Amino acid sequence: MQVDFFSAALSALELLVAGPHLMYLMIGVIIGLIVGFLPGLGGISGLALILPFIFELDPGSALAMMIGLVAVTPTGDTFTAILIGIPGSAGGTATTLDGFPLAKRGEGARALAASFTASLFGGIFGAFCLTIAFVFARPLLMAIGFPEQLMLIILALSLLGMLTGRSMVKGLASAAIGLLLGTVGAATATAEYRMTFGTIYLSDGLPLVLIALGIFAVPEIIDVLRRHYTISTESSLGSGWKQGFMDVIHNRWLVLRCSGLGALLGAMPGISGAVIDWIAYGHVVQSSRDKSMFGKGDIRGVIAPESANNAKEGGSLIPTLLLGIPHSASTALLLGGLIVIGITPGRDMVTKHIDMTYLIVWSLAVANIVGAGICLIMAKPIAKITTVPFFYVAPFMIVLLFFAAFQSSSSWGDLIVMFALGVLGLYMKRFGWSRPAMLIGFVLSNPLEAAYYRTVQIYGPELFLRPVTIGIVITIMISAFFIWRGKASVHEDDASTEASAKDRRPQIAFALLLFSFIAFAIWDTHDLRYLSKVYPITLALIGGFFTLIALGLLVSKRTGTFLQDAEAEMVARGEIWTPNAYYLAWMAGPILISFFVGFFLGATLYVFVFLRQFAKASYLFSAVGAAATAATLWALGDTLSLLYPPGLLQKFVELPGVLH
Repeated sequence: MQVDFFSAALSALELLVAGPHLMYLMIGVIIGLIVGFLPGLGGISGLALILPFIFELDPGSALAMMIGLVAVTPTGDTFTAILIGIPGSAGGTATTLDGFPLAKRGEGARALAASFTASLFGGIFGAFCLTIAFVFARPLLMAIGFPEQLMLIILALSLLGMLTGRSMVKGLASAAIGLLLGTVGAATATAEYRMTFGTIYLSDGLPLVLIALGIFAVPEIIDVLRRHYTISTESSLGSGWKQGFMDVIHNRWLVLRCSGLGALLGAMPGISGAVIDWIAYGHVVQSSRDKSMFGKGDIRGVIAPESANNAKEGGSLIPTLLLGIPHSASTALLLGGLIVIGITPGRDMVTKHIDMTYLIVWSLAVANIVGAGICLIMAKPIAKITTVPFFYVAPFMIVLLFFAAFQSSSSWGDLIVMFALGVLGLYMKRFGWSRPAMLIGFVLSNPLEAAYYRTVQIYGPELFLRPVTIGIVITIMISAFFIWRGKASVHEDDASTEASAKDRRPQIAFALLLFSFIAFAIWDTHDLRYLSKVYPITLALIGGFFTLIALGLLVSKRTGTFLQDAEAEMVARGEIWTPNAYYLAWMAGPILISFFVGFFLGATLYVFVFLRQFAKASYLFSAVGAAATAATLWALGDTLSLLYPPGLLQKFVELPGVLH
């Protein structure tokens, strides 16, 4: 039997390199890198884009194109995550946490080299796991039922303890609020609406991409605008390329562990890519003796999630191809594509379509090698973005941010919600409330609620009698112990808390605002049916408990790590301080202008005004920047058939192209 597998693998390799499949693989890789680079688009948009074109292709070419796209999307989003602090996808946020500080420190080349090398290894490792999975994985996958899925989600939640920041109380409250935000929209069990404010837009819940862009990208853009003239404080990129490669070699066991973690969790249906990246990040923080630089530019914080996110692509194909169970939205689209070209996932993949199966494996490995190679070649010119004065780059980034946000559901609500979340993220960062904890709480909210209801209804207390469940529970307990021990050894930073303790009123006001949202959640859901209200009210009570503790600490005269006011600390250090409202007004510019003239003209005008008034650029430079923005939006809209937010002007003037 194994001889048949070996022969099929060789035949599939010959098929890939001899036919047109390699060309279609390259096309898929290039599209995957582009959609990965553009924040908010990701693999789902890329697959949706090419699906209409694969009908006329032979199955092998169509497969190569789809796999090429899926394999490198996590690699493409590394550029924006590291260089400008905007994650190309939700999974890229873990890389942003340490990659962006490295870029700001003038080590963007090192971070990119380490990221691409780790991604390359992770991708090949994922392909290797997919290869052996066809023989060994089926019994393991069949052992993963609803109870095990529930425990895996709880395991991911337990790792949040490492991502709570300086204050565990604030971090746990942030995680609970993130879980609560995940309940917005139709209830899982009854489809009753929760916290929608009577709007249709929120009936499907908050889009994940808006949470990721809002609470991470907006605060980082404002932070760079306020603090630095360039993204990097160094004028030269240095010689970090070799160092980044050597970092991966030096941390080879970390790469191996996180690649294994990514492939294993990728094979578990229901665990999203964003969660896997954060688990890998939590693992490296938890297993490192020196944790002082995590979040400030530790190269291990880049290597760990990048190893995992590419390895997970191979792992996620295991249930998709063997059991026909899509791991995520992107693999669901891939599953649809397979059916379109006449390939039915399941037993046939290891009997009738074994050649196609190994064509997928080879395509996955080759795509990762080619994708990493292209990124390494292009990294140097793209990395020079970090040395350009940021106020010249900022208007384009802000327009790109709103452009990406609008692709979530093509609604004006996308822009407004992302801006509101950006304001929330800005003040969370200022007052030390953990944004990663909130994000991962949001990501896990729906899977947790669904897994809980399914498990309790089907298994009841017997869920704790299953061997795999017991093993995961023991892992959770061990993990919680090490997290508690690690947090207990953290000491207060008196120098930073002294400045933050002078005027506590802004911190107290923000904590009261968060508590108001929690109270609103209870009020809004209390009269729903039991299955609709028990989950959000439980989360609200937990979040309210930790928020009240934080409030109690803030109003007391005690000092400690729970105190943080980044702006007060900046003033204490003698740095120039400008109110957040000033930068938020500039951030709101595209929304306000687009409301009257539509996004296409609004973005063009905004770039001109920003460059002329904020950056003090010449009229010629500002006009060229505005024209480039208009041309880019036109090309994207025309090529990708994208819609832009309409304005009042569109009622009287019809613009050409696909602009509505």
